[in-house]
Amino acid sequence: VQPQASGGGLVQAGGSLRLPCAASGSTVRINVMAWYRQAPGKQRELVADITNSGRTNYADSVKGRFTISRDDAKNAVYLQITALKPEDTAVYYCNAEIQRSLWQSLNTYWGQGTLVTVSS
Repeated sequence: VQPQASGGGLVQAGGSLRLPCAASGSTVRINVMAWYRQAPGKQRELVADITNSGRTNYADSVKGRFTISRDDAKNAVYLQITALKPEDTAVYYCNAEIQRSLWQSLNTYWGQGTLVTVSS
């Protein structure tokens, strides 16, 4: 089952949102979890990722404003977004490297996306 992202919506500039994404179904191991975004007319870009040891990585454009975290007990990844700007408007996608069973290798699964719209 694909990861399910939610939490998007219409927010005024300067506001905050928290985007959760949970992977359901059987999992043996989840490696890197990440958030990407795709603005209208632009390519999908990495926003942030987090390894299973908790190491994080952020795009320069979101450093200091976005925080990625994960809860392995819930197979979930979160993106806390603060100080939103109109240029943050995009569809946000979660992504996870998941091993579903002992007989399968790690595969990358994408969530369906959640729209964040920031008004000026």
